[in-house]
Amino acid sequence: MHPARQFRIQPDMDVERKMQWFRDRCVEAGLPCTHQRQVMYRALLEAVDHPSPEMLYERVKRDIPSVSLGTVYRNIKTFLDNGLIGEVSLHHGSLRLEANNSPHHHLVCRSCRRMFDLPADQVEGVRLREGPPRGFQLERFVVEAHGLCAACAVPKARRNHSKTT
Repeated sequence: MHPARQFRIQPDMDVERKMQWFRDRCVEAGLPCTHQRQVMYRALLEAVDHPSPEMLYERVKRDIPSVSLGTVYRNIKTFLDNGLIGEVSLHHGSLRLEANNSPHHHLVCRSCRRMFDLPADQVEGVRLREGPPRGFQLERFVVEAHGLCAACAVPKARRNHSKTT
């Protein structure tokens, strides 16, 4: 685990306490805690949809119209390199981001591709039956469950109901 990620944001912390966590981690990492970085991090904290860099850029641009996409990408890289944020499901296409560093898994809608956090304590323990391949250093398990979110499941249910009546 990245050293900065060992400090956990607690689910019951309010946004201001989470922002203070971010500022403290920036100081520990020797990173300037600029206004732009704080706006970007707050946008990630408030996001429930695991935004792509482009989605984050659009949100940050509302508060800082002069921000460039390149600046957002550079800061994302800095945040990732220092364990301030996490990346989610690179195999689904575009990089997706999150500020939630508490142990959790993800639910992924196979229709709209939205992602939802699932607290780790809601999943029974995951383990290997045999050890990992020789030389592989296992750090953690991340479960990703696929299905339909409530918004995507409703239309499908209505279609199925109309076919049976």
